[in-house]
Amino acid sequence: MLLSVDHVTRYRYDTPARSVVQSHRLTPSRFDGQRLLDWEVSVSGGLAGGAFRDGAGDWVQGWSVPGPVSEISVTVRGRLETTDLSGVLRGHREAVPPECYLRSTTPTQADQALADLAAQCVTASGGLETAHRLSAAVADAIVYRPGTTHAHTTAAESLAGGEGVCQDHAHAVLAMARHLGMPARYVSGYLHASEDGTLHEAAHAWAEVWVAGLGWVGFDPANRCCPDERYIRLGSGLDAQDAAPIRGIARGPGVESMDVTVAVQSVQQ
Repeated sequence: MLLSVDHVTRYRYDTPARSVVQSHRLTPSRFDGQRLLDWEVSVSGGLAGGAFRDGAGDWVQGWSVPGPVSEISVTVRGRLETTDLSGVLRGHREAVPPECYLRSTTPTQADQALADLAAQCVTASGGLETAHRLSAAVADAIVYRPGTTHAHTTAAESLAGGEGVCQDHAHAVLAMARHLGMPARYVSGYLHASEDGTLHEAAHAWAEVWVAGLGWVGFDPANRCCPDERYIRLGSGLDAQDAAPIRGIARGPGVESMDVTVAVQSVQQ
């Protein structure tokens, strides 16, 4: 599938910031399921800094914006060709061993309820079947409902409330998989549309679980599927904050506000 992305993030400061420094994971991952055709990331008034590919295989680009600055726009535009690999991250080069993703973070700490739910998903064959059951259990236990959770909601809190968004689904899968001793990580990216063609939030997140013999396999409880050609993978981390496409800091006493617009479209081959 040939997909185009138009993604704009605007930051506004009620008092001009003295300077802003950001770190971006906004370039699609290199693996067999994605072929980049053209891609550009720009920052209004920004100066591109150092860039590198980290141990997880993600491209990280630094930016700085000298002040005083009242508004910044981060614009991502590009096209890429995607292939359905049934969720398997084939051909992705990275140096970090899977065992590093057994470490829990505050949002992905398993409480007793998550541990009990995880125990119900264990199968005799283990591995891939257990991972599929984890994803299905999260989809059943946490109803997709935007606006019911916030950026700092933990997996335990979203399970207790029974509602959440893709971030909460991913955190819950991570918490349960790690509790069972299965390496798991958070993935940020884009989604074209749901399987039946219904429009979905274009900025999306899902989980990857390490399965012996297959490697990293993606699971998206929000859509009850594994990532296919509709998904664009950007980067990964231990949780949503670690895998955030944009991270940064503004120097100054002002309050920052942000709005995001994302459009992912299928275009003619």
